[in-house]
Amino acid sequence: MEHVNDTTYAEMVEASEAPVVLDFGATWCGPCKKLEPILDELSAGYAGKVKFLKVDVGEAPGTAQKFGVMGVPTVIFLKEGKPVHRFSGVESRDKITKMLSQHLGV
Repeated sequence: MEHVNDTTYAEMVEASEAPVVLDFGATWCGPCKKLEPILDELSAGYAGKVKFLKVDVGEAPGTAQKFGVMGVPTVIFLKEGKPVHRFSGVESRDKITKMLSQHLGV
């Protein structure tokens, strides 16, 4: 997954034609490490359909603040630059896949 920070946010997220999944986390976050392989796998499976991006809250405090991220991991799904779904904590691959399918209409 590519990393996004406060400087690259506009070009990587707002200019994206594809829906975007923002994974807010931190290097010190244990649950983030559990969620990461799930999102990496989904990123490969949805290549070309959904853009998966990692946001380290320590490196992108402005982006975290913009979305009101209070804890990590927090995952936000955006369509046309607007949040349509979010969750905090670790979710199962199946639950995330179901959410993606629902918002992608597949």
